[in-house]
Amino acid sequence: MNELDGLEYARPDEIERRSFEIIGHELGDHGFDELEELVVKRVIHTTADFDYAKNLCFTKNAVRQGMEALVAGATVVTDTTMVAAGINKRVLGSFGGEVRTFIGDADVAAEARARGVTRSAVSMERSATLEGPLVFAIGNAPTALARLARLISCKTMPEPALVIGVPVGFVNVVESKELMRATSVESIVARGRKGGSNVAASIVNALLYLASDNRRE
Repeated sequence: MNELDGLEYARPDEIERRSFEIIGHELGDHGFDELEELVVKRVIHTTADFDYAKNLCFTKNAVRQGMEALVAGATVVTDTTMVAAGINKRVLGSFGGEVRTFIGDADVAAEARARGVTRSAVSMERSATLEGPLVFAIGNAPTALARLARLISCKTMPEPALVIGVPVGFVNVVESKELMRATSVESIVARGRKGGSNVAASIVNALLYLASDNRRE
């Protein structure tokens, strides 16, 4: 019998369970608390990249405050449709929350062209008008994270419950993350160049699953 026979019949829940066992074994000792550890494992599960055990930085109450905001029906604001697509909307909706992104709006594109700025930056300005608890998930555009940091620092918008800052790339990526880390807002930031839409979505999902598990207990 070929050793690959039957692999296509593996149950998804069993694959995930075994994957997390492997991640836990290989992760070894770390400085994360119990909730942070689960977020880190979810990111590693998504990326197969253990560098996130060194790169992810949590402010003191980031995970718990993010969970509480989601339970309270927070709006999750994303910088791209890719981040929005990766978020578990069934679980988010069970708390009364929704995902919003302005990047594809025609008026956002028109304003960005007129001002000579990125659509991502204008999108963050639009998000500042939203009401209720907000969780930002920035996985692609450093200009979105930098503009959000400026809006928060200048107090031109209420402080979000949580900012997930994990844009990926080479230009202004590191700087935008450090700008966010310098604010007073609770944040989860992947320092350095690594990140991405899948990472941002996986962090939101980790918080949603933690909140959902707590509700069942």
